[in-house]
Parts: sequence; structure tokens; C-alpha cells
Amino acid sequence: MKTIVVIPTYNELDNIDNIIQAVLQAADVHILIVDDNSPDGTWARVQELQEHDSRIHLLKRAGKMGLGTAYCEGFTLALNMGYDTIMEMDADFSHDPKDIPRFLEKIQDYDLVIGSRYSEGVNVVNWPMRRLLLSYSANMYTRIITGMPIKDATGGFKCFRASILKKIDFSSIKSNGYAFQIEMNFRLWKAGARLIEIPIIFIDRRSGVSKMSKNIVYEAAFLVWKL
Repeated sequence: MKTIVVIPTYNELDNIDNIIQAVLQAADVHILIVDDNSPDGTWARVQELQEHDSRIHLLKRAGKMGLGTAYCEGFTLALNMGYDTIMEMDADFSHDPKDIPRFLEKIQDYDLVIGSRYSEGVNVVNWPMRRLLLSYSANMYTRIITGMPIKDATGGFKCFRASILKKIDFSSIKSNGYAFQIEMNFRLWKAGARLIEIPIIFIDRRSGVSKMSKNIVYEAAFLVWKL
């Protein structure tokens, strides 16, 4: 199956060369960078890399519009390009590219494969205890309110079959941040997706600046009730 890995970026110049190289070495995949016109020139570096490798694709957006819309535009483009499976992951190496083959193996039998930090205990490295407790309790809260059988609903390392993504109306999704991950999981679950969680080890970013904010947390907290 033809696979593309969608990676949103904003000021990830320190990571972009290494993450692209690591993803392309991990498996027979293409990569789509969705960049929000990064002031540090992340998009320009991707353009340079594109000249030497046809597996690299770039979607440059007008400005910083959020994680959710970046993924929605990236997924739409990937579907239009005819890929069979579509992955999503972060640019900062908090998700290990070496895990990609495990996702591609599992997607043979499922519609959605979720890389889970909490399916087998707690597999998070370099987070302060406060943030870890916030994340773990937020996922428990989400599971209780929505009824989704998912232990890590806010994680961003996932693999989708194109056929199940086509059931989602991306224009109706307004959430960003972790709320986007929750909403996508919920909509796919309601659409009848066969889903599975596989354990991953999440390692906090090597370099760059985290995009976490209080607004992201509040958005997710209220979204579960809307769903």
C-alpha cells in the first residue's frame, strides 16, 4: 500500500533535516510537510530537500492556523494524491520514526492504528510530573465522558486507512491541538473504524519550543462534552 507521513511544522528548522531523513529511512513511505509559513524558514529548507528527493512533498500555508487545520489540509491533499494509508506524527522526534513499520504492519488488519503512551503502563520520558498527570488524567476523563475504548485519545502518532478517512467531513472539524486528536478518534470510532492501540515510548522534544498552552487544554476539556 502507498503510504505518506503527514508532519505539521512551525519553526522546526532545527529538526526538519533529521526528521525527514529518519522517516524516509524507516520505511518505504513518502512524506508531506505541512508548514505554517515558519519565520525560521522551515518551509524553504523543505523546498531545497524536495529538489533532490521526489518522496518529499510540501504544503505551505499562509500563516499559523493551528494543528487541526494543518492535518485536515494535509489529509485532504494526501487523499487527492491517491495514497492508501496516511500517517501523522510530530516533527520533534517525540515520536520515533523507527516505529513506523509497526504501524504499517497493523494497518493491514485495522482502519486506525494509534500509538499509545498509556496502553501498557505509562511510557513517557522527560515530562515533568505535573504535565504527565495532566495528560494521563485528561485521557481518563475523555474515555469516561465519550465512552471511546481508547487509553490515549490525545496522542498524535497514528496511521489511517484512506478508506476510513474519506468518511470524515474535514470542513466540519474546528478543533485544534489535542482536541483535534480526540475529535478525529471519536468521529472515526462512530464511523465504525476498526481501531487498535499499540504501545510507543514518547520522548519529549529534543530541540525547539513546545506548542502547548492553556487554551489547548481548555479546548480539549470542553470538546468531549460537545462530542
